[in-house]
Amino acid sequence: MVKAAAAAAVEKPRKKAVQAAGKERAKRPPAALPDTLPDSLPDALPEEPAEAPAAGRPWFLYLIECADGSIYTGITTDVAARYAAHAEGKGARYTRAHPPARLLGWEAHPDRSAASKAEYRIKRLTAAAKRAYAAALPATRD
Repeated sequence: MVKAAAAAAVEKPRKKAVQAAGKERAKRPPAALPDTLPDSLPDALPEEPAEAPAAGRPWFLYLIECADGSIYTGITTDVAARYAAHAEGKGARYTRAHPPARLLGWEAHPDRSAASKAEYRIKRLTAAAKRAYAAALPATRD
């Protein structure tokens, strides 16, 4: 009991010192970056990226109704290919256990970030709200 109290008494000042050091670091301006890169860096990096992403290629949010009535939501750059992958059992783990019945609809987004944010919002909806959302999509297909 005495050892525990002594250890706690030593720990409190140390903890405060660490917190104070962290606050002091936060107040300092960031270190300036060098104007030139080291000579060894260009050798380590390729001149051109191996495969540049397609500029301006839209991302799609899609909704699939599964055989058990549940709704799966995902994003892709090619809705037809992704739906085919789900139908073949090669898509998401969820659709392997809940085979797709039909594609409820999809919508285009300018980039992956926007599609991911829309996917997050849709996944938080109830099944009824997802169905209503899918029905309102202009690209809904039966």
